[in-house]
Amino acid sequence: MGPGDPGLLTLRAADVLGRADVVIANRAAVHPEVLAHCRPETEILDSADADPAKLAAKAAKTGKRVVRLFQGDPGLACGLAAEGGALSKVGIPFEVVPGVSGVTGVPGYAGIPLTDNKHREVRIIDATGGGVDWEAFSAPDVTLVILGAEGAVSEVAKGLIAAGRPDSTPAAMTSLGTTTEQETVVSTLQRLVPDTKGMEAPALIIVGDVVGWRDKLSWFETKPLFGWRVLVPRTKEQAASLSDQLRSYGAVPDEVPTISVEPPRTPQQMDRAVKGLVTGRYEWVVFTSTNAVKAIREKFVDYGLDARAFAGLKVAAVGEQTAAALVEFGIQPDLVPTGQQSSEGLAEVWPPYDEDLDPINRVLLPRADIATDTLIAKLTDLGWECEDVTAYRTVRASPPPAPIREAIKGGGFDAVLFTSSSTVKNLIGIAGKPHNVTVIAVIGPQTAKTAEEYGLRVDVMAEKPSVSALAEALAEYGSKRRAAQVEAGDPLRKPSQMRRGARRRK
Repeated sequence: MGPGDPGLLTLRAADVLGRADVVIANRAAVHPEVLAHCRPETEILDSADADPAKLAAKAAKTGKRVVRLFQGDPGLACGLAAEGGALSKVGIPFEVVPGVSGVTGVPGYAGIPLTDNKHREVRIIDATGGGVDWEAFSAPDVTLVILGAEGAVSEVAKGLIAAGRPDSTPAAMTSLGTTTEQETVVSTLQRLVPDTKGMEAPALIIVGDVVGWRDKLSWFETKPLFGWRVLVPRTKEQAASLSDQLRSYGAVPDEVPTISVEPPRTPQQMDRAVKGLVTGRYEWVVFTSTNAVKAIREKFVDYGLDARAFAGLKVAAVGEQTAAALVEFGIQPDLVPTGQQSSEGLAEVWPPYDEDLDPINRVLLPRADIATDTLIAKLTDLGWECEDVTAYRTVRASPPPAPIREAIKGGGFDAVLFTSSSTVKNLIGIAGKPHNVTVIAVIGPQTAKTAEEYGLRVDVMAEKPSVSALAEALAEYGSKRRAAQVEAGDPLRKPSQMRRGARRRK
């Protein structure tokens, strides 16, 4: 399954997991995204509970398709030889699906190529049991990849120096490789022991001049939000695309539903609105959210209607995301604000009512039950008659689990993204106020105002009110913050590591 990043699972591995009846793996080491490839009825057995070869043989003899899942590659520092040999002995047929080994995957994520034009030989050493003959690895041009050396860094450094490697030989140690907790320390054989003190297992050591490439090739740990734990307080169905974008910046998104979108308590108002929309009661229909688009679309399905019912109507969208939802519905909006993408921005570009040009002065606004009246007030001033219809209700979700609540209040999150005023109110209502070290990012001015009213310091605001722009703005903030730390010569620390009592590597 690769050394840690679930994205390193091969296509073949995903295929066999999808057809498995039984999966045997070390549960503590398996990322949930890996097991997500399995069918719901697949039985997952923990290899820590019994001999995995015996578990595999027992299940296979009953006719089940079994997958034995190794971390890294089965044939490299894994149990393929022993377990495969045991299966062969009892006549159980098997196939081997190669994986991405930590030997190549971890250096790749650390930005260290194992070979270059000058260094073409790589030697892999398993130092887990100690007692390595370091004399055999003294050649100066050979790259060494040393596994299982977390507790034997001193033995590795002293052994190689004693064998003739210069104490100035570049060396790097990477812990928790290919995960968002990855940490790489570049040093020399002489300084390796003090420089890597406190690093976590599993860790891997690379020795050789190729370590010098890291300055140019480090790509993973230099992502703008690398390792940041980011709280995404949204409705469950809306969080996926935002979380994917945050992951691309190196963040670890944690989705916490704060609101649930539900139909209005009395549907008659929406029924009348849809009938009026079809019979020509309105000149304009204004959509202020993707939820409003979804609500109208679902009503249309109930009535057997489609986008053709909008013929002759003018349609406005508050921003790009809402416009995209309309286009997906088959409707091209006539008006989208070019500047500030919000109700205020839409009001700024809204045309005044002209009785010679506009046969009808009525505007339909299908919105949330808690929407603000700012837009209605401005359209009324421009001579329009607005019909504000509750298209959906936003209901506060139940509180998240205790560890999430404690992380929110205790500074365990590096950033929180607020995508509406209601997410601010509801998150604080169900989980408490974020710690003052947490970076607060908001989607627009109205959300910023609400956050400040609740005593929060707003650090980041999207240039335009879309979740994509919000994630991008947070990434830019993270990139500038990192650059400032580098320029000042300060240790690279995430916001959560700035709070009192946060764990710091010595």
